[in-house]
Amino acid sequence: MRAESASSIPGPGRPVRGSSTGRPVMALLDLIGRRWALRVLWELHSAAHPVTFRDLRARCDNMSSSLLTRRLRELTETRLVERADAGYTLTESGNRLLGHLRPISAWADGWSAELDVEHPGED
Repeated sequence: MRAESASSIPGPGRPVRGSSTGRPVMALLDLIGRRWALRVLWELHSAAHPVTFRDLRARCDNMSSSLLTRRLRELTETRLVERADAGYTLTESGNRLLGHLRPISAWADGWSAELDVEHPGED
């Protein structure tokens, strides 16, 4: 598996999926749309304290350690996550992002109800 270069990490001002100019919103959506990225952010947001790599991996259904390492590197380089002494935590910017995503999550729940789709895990 090849390591991704820093330039392959979505960021404003660089071409990303859906935007040749790297509009900031498109760069963000490309970043958080990567496999497991949003789940990592949600798990860190819901934690009361920094989360160790091992605990974060368990919270993410034991995703592969190489993929978790890659996502943490990307989210750290984009300043959404930081490594603390006791583990990983969201930065102030990461917490603000998750605060903005709460209304989108609520909207998605309503949309799901309109479509009569059962929510996973809510049997």
